[in-house]
Amino acid sequence: MQKIAEYFRDHPERELCIATVITDCADAYVQTRAKAFGIPAHHLTKAQLSDPAYLLPLLAGYEVDAVILAGYLRLIPDFLLQAYPDRIVNIHPALLPKYGGKGMHGMHVHEAVKAAGESVSGITIHIIDGEYDKGTTLFQAETELLPVDTPQEIQQKVQVLEHRYFAPVIADWLERL
Repeated sequence: MQKIAEYFRDHPERELCIATVITDCADAYVQTRAKAFGIPAHHLTKAQLSDPAYLLPLLAGYEVDAVILAGYLRLIPDFLLQAYPDRIVNIHPALLPKYGGKGMHGMHVHEAVKAAGESVSGITIHIIDGEYDKGTTLFQAETELLPVDTPQEIQQKVQVLEHRYFAPVIADWLERL
């Protein structure tokens, strides 16, 4: 979220903004980051996130046009997919379709990439559909891996790509909507 907020702040000609930040983790540091940028942040319970009568009016109140996921691990409910068709984007820390699906997030992905002996890994920015990591790919970037790279080093290499590409890809995508 921080890299996206910085990118949008530093490129005001793009006329893009983060309307609100929503998290399902009460102590998520993203709330502090959002406050530093003057972005309203909300912690929602699982029940609130699953309730269209609660979540949709909240998003409408901020005039949300699209939803960007960053670190959200749950399957997106159908009502949200219907309210924002082809307008929900996520980033995955691997080159999909490899290493995707339920439970494949964070270090689990990097450990699987290492165990498979891959020579490259990367990121996939994709539109969300009703399945984990199956939506239309908007962008991929890769990084070379060395045989001696640990899962932690793979994570660091992938994170460089996330920080470099996620915000500009989001901005370009939003401008095409």
